[in-house]
Amino acid sequence: MFHYSESVPYSSIRILEQETFSASIIENCRKGWRLLGLFNAVFSGRQELVCVLAEDPGVLLDAFRCIPGKSIRSITPDCPQAHLFEREIYEQCGIHPQGHPWLKPVRFCPAGHRDRTARPGPAQTGYYRIEGAEVHEVAVGPIHAGVIEPGHFRFQCYGENVMHLEIQLGFQHRDAEYCLKKAPLVSALPLVENIAGDTAVGHATAYCVLLERLHSVKVTRRAFLIRRLALELERLANHTRDLGAIAGDTGFLPTSAWNGRITGDFLNITAELCGSRFGRNLLCPGGVKWPVDKNLAEKLLPKLRAAYRDVSGSVDVMMQSSTVLGRLTGTGRLSKQAALDLGIVGPAARACGIACDARRDRPLSDIDSVIQTRTRETGDVLARTLVRADELNDSFASAENDLILLYGERDEKTSAEFPDTLLPDRLTVAQVEGWRGEICHIGITDEQGQWAAYKIYDPSFHNWQGLAMALRGEQISDFPLCNKSFNLSYCGHDL
Repeated sequence: MFHYSESVPYSSIRILEQETFSASIIENCRKGWRLLGLFNAVFSGRQELVCVLAEDPGVLLDAFRCIPGKSIRSITPDCPQAHLFEREIYEQCGIHPQGHPWLKPVRFCPAGHRDRTARPGPAQTGYYRIEGAEVHEVAVGPIHAGVIEPGHFRFQCYGENVMHLEIQLGFQHRDAEYCLKKAPLVSALPLVENIAGDTAVGHATAYCVLLERLHSVKVTRRAFLIRRLALELERLANHTRDLGAIAGDTGFLPTSAWNGRITGDFLNITAELCGSRFGRNLLCPGGVKWPVDKNLAEKLLPKLRAAYRDVSGSVDVMMQSSTVLGRLTGTGRLSKQAALDLGIVGPAARACGIACDARRDRPLSDIDSVIQTRTRETGDVLARTLVRADELNDSFASAENDLILLYGERDEKTSAEFPDTLLPDRLTVAQVEGWRGEICHIGITDEQGQWAAYKIYDPSFHNWQGLAMALRGEQISDFPLCNKSFNLSYCGHDL
């Protein structure tokens, strides 16, 4: 075991027999540990399976590995949160998890692509079907109206009631992990910022933190404050947009219209930090590229307060509407046990009563934070809406506090010289609370100082199955509202 902020020698990670490897994952998850990563790496010329677990709550991580054969015993029947990890392993390196209940593709890709096993194309996979009189199937996508990535939703319905929803993604596999492994460090950050365009700061932070932990580099206090400010501005913009979208799907147009404009106000504040409304080109390994001096902090404070005043009023108007409350209450309920079983993260987990938040559990600095972990218990659309509304208040308080600190403190360096090579034989983990939930990057370097594995887990990787479970027993007309209340990323999944 090791502290979450440590980089440890990969060669020191214990190697287990296959049966012990699977049994250890199951046993730890039953004790409350969470599966951060389960993937393959090539080390010393051989293929290995690597598992990384997080103690929840706690600050410890654990890792172990095994030398797989052509197949391993599936742990999904005993540990449901492993289902997508095992499907990905089978897809990427051909190791068959024997006993997996539904070994479908995670991401579509042409047969024989690079050194991967052949995989089916979008029209070649099967779908789960419920047979019976008056049971019918509704297929939506993958091509949607508007500018949106492809994703396929297949509903098994009895009348208007949804008995099962199957979500198929992966239509535009971009091979981000492969590109990151091959790209020079100086050109990798733009790739990371485009993993999920609305989470550019979140993924860039995870990437930079991982490299800094690998080299034991600490950023200055001022650089950390700017990073934290950018993360909370990203959260403010996206929560504002989501709350407006939820209002729109209930037919409550005032908040829908107002929040569309206010979202732009938060994005414009981010643009004044670095020239990009999405926070691109702000971060770099070792700090940030753009300092926030006293004059800029003084200029941004009234803009931040005005935008927060507007969104606070807009959300209050929506939440005081009896028609909105009636539409949200009890819709799309996800139980706490289902959320734990599936490894749900972020606001979707907190709405089920799970107090997980990397800002509290895995802080990136020892600098004090005003953030609180906001939870609700009902797990429905109302709970997911209220969690976002609560987090707007905290994110504003954090951003305001950081701007005040940046205004009042002495200017100091905001970036450090950073090596352009990787330390060999290391395993490093970075967990960052993005606005959708925990972003996790895991890096392993080999003996030559090259990436043996670079794994990216966007919160959407965990949470899409939560949306499917939330639709069971609901009306099919509830899908748009449930979908907005999760608001997951296609491209964050389709790496």
